[in-house]
Order: sequence, then structure tokens, then C-alpha cells
Amino acid sequence: MARRKSCILVAFFVVLVFLEATSVQGQGKSKGNGSTNKTKDIDPAITNYYNLTTLETGQERFRCNARGACHNHTLVCPSECPQRKPKKNKKIKGCFINCSSKCEATCKRRIAKCDGYGSLCYDPRFVGGDGVMFYFHGAKGGDFAVVSDDNLQINAHFIGTRPQGRTRDFTWVQAFSVMFDTHTLVIAAKRVSNWDDNVDSLIVRWDSEAVHIPTDGEAEWRINGKEREVVVERTDDANSVRVTVEGLVEMDIRVTPIGKEENRAHNYQLPADDVFAHLETQFRFLNPTDLIEGILGKTYRPGYVSPVKRGVPMPMMGGEDKYQTPSLYSPLCKACRFQRPSGFATIKELSEY
Repeated sequence: MARRKSCILVAFFVVLVFLEATSVQGQGKSKGNGSTNKTKDIDPAITNYYNLTTLETGQERFRCNARGACHNHTLVCPSECPQRKPKKNKKIKGCFINCSSKCEATCKRRIAKCDGYGSLCYDPRFVGGDGVMFYFHGAKGGDFAVVSDDNLQINAHFIGTRPQGRTRDFTWVQAFSVMFDTHTLVIAAKRVSNWDDNVDSLIVRWDSEAVHIPTDGEAEWRINGKEREVVVERTDDANSVRVTVEGLVEMDIRVTPIGKEENRAHNYQLPADDVFAHLETQFRFLNPTDLIEGILGKTYRPGYVSPVKRGVPMPMMGGEDKYQTPSLYSPLCKACRFQRPSGFATIKELSEY
């Protein structure tokens, strides 16, 4: 009889432990669009970790908090890249923590890779989510939807020039507006007469207000809205940032000029008082829908087949009529999906161009 009671008590204790563990796992911070779907309430495994004390060697440590094989594992940055946010990003790689099934800490550059998936660089050249490279010229002074989805729209403002004898503009991306919920984040390049790598030519605005990104300490600006957290962190002393909009997108952005040799080689015929500072960017979309739209966005659709001609020097992607918007801040275009909440007030345009 005593033995039977003992077995019952042990079984009861095991059930309590299981219920408690299940309860704790279900109390994580909600992410994404607020859905009650359990899979959407779990933090993305890659970035679900917290800081531990740094080793005497200067190597930073992190404890993974995500479910799965990496749960509760401690990851230590390699000696080659001891910090997650190195100050000299051009010379020193950053430590990249991955708490997914890979469960690893590796060294990576925190700058846009112009040949990588989701990149937008040069005049302007895209690499889609399908890995196919294409060009989209747009128009000087025009604004176009790069991405338009249920919860996110990213527009690009094009600057450009048309030398005598050409039938179309040379164009580059000067600014992005990142629209989500009731907010708009703008990342732009200033107009610059003479380029200096050490002078910051980056503009950041949050809901039309100018934002200062510090260069010391964490070298970042962040804001916690009701819906999601937004972070803009420097990845170099000047002209390079990583933008994170929680649950929606990460963007590595760098401001760069058109150099004299590049101007000569391509016969851009730029004016002497403007280096046409523009943005080189790489996007990582965190939760796109299957119906995502936009010049770049549609290349992330399941089963998407690119219509551009392969093997030619400049495969062109059309669609200017489908993706042109009335302004940098407008979510309206023929193919756009994103909609502002009713009663949303428009904000002022950029005055740099």
C-alpha cells in the first residue's frame, strides 16, 4: 500500500513539473502581428538570446533562449571577432549569433553585400529573393515601391541625370521610406559636393522628426512602440547603419558617392558640385506573406519565375507603371498591398532633392 502511494506521488510530481515547464515556455514576449497563433508568438530563433558577462579575453557571450536544440546553450564569439558590434566595421568583422538549429557564433561583415540575395545597389541593380540579378531604371525624381506587403511598405526615391543624347535617365536610390503600422522611418543620403569618408552623410527621420544616431556607447538609436521595436545602429563610424524593424525587416545600408573614375568610365556627366551620394542596401525580410509585392518584394513569392532575360549584360525589369507611387511617403501604386490605418496624416517630403 505504501509503495502504491509512493508511485502515485511521484507520478503527480512529474505532471506538475511538465505543466510548469509548458507554462513558462508559453509566457514569451509576443512578436510579429499580435496573432494568437503559437508559432508566431515565439521569438525568431536566430536572434532570441540575451547577453552574458564578457570573458577576460574580450569575447562576448550569449545565452540562447529559443526553443529547439540550441535552447539554453551558451555561445561565445570567436577570438577573430570578439564583439557583436565592432566600431571599425570596415576592418573588423562582427560576431553573428545564430540560436537556430545551427547554434553557432560566426564572423561576418555587417555591411550590404551587393551580390547577395535581397540587395539593391549601383544604378540601380537588384538581386532578388530568387537569386536572379536585374536592373530597374525608374526615373529621375521618381518614387517607387520596392516592397509592398500586408504589414510593410518600402518606397525608394530615385535621383538621376540624363546626359545629352541619351533617351533615358541614369538613376540611383537616394532615400527609403519604411512604412509599417502608423509609423514611417526614413533613411536617406545628403546631397554632397565633395565626398569625405569620415563625414557622415546619412539622414534618419522617425515620423518626420530628425534622429541623431550616436557614435559612442552602443552607437544606436532605438524606440519601443506599442506594436514593435525599431533599432538603427551604426556599423561604422560614418555612413553605414543596420536598420531593424522587429518582426518585419532588417536592412544593411551604406551611403556611397559616384567617384570621378566611375563618372568618367560610364560617361554619367555629373555636375562638378554633386557626387550623387546614394544608398547601397541589402534587405532581409522576416515574415513576408505569399502575396508580397514590389520591385524586389515579388521575387520572394513562392514559385516566382523571373521574366528577365538571363545571360545579357543588363537584364531589365519593367513595371514602372505598376510600382510608381505619388511620393516617397505614399503607399499607393497599381500593385501595392499595404494600407495605412484610417485617419493617418501624411508627413512632409524630403527637401534634399
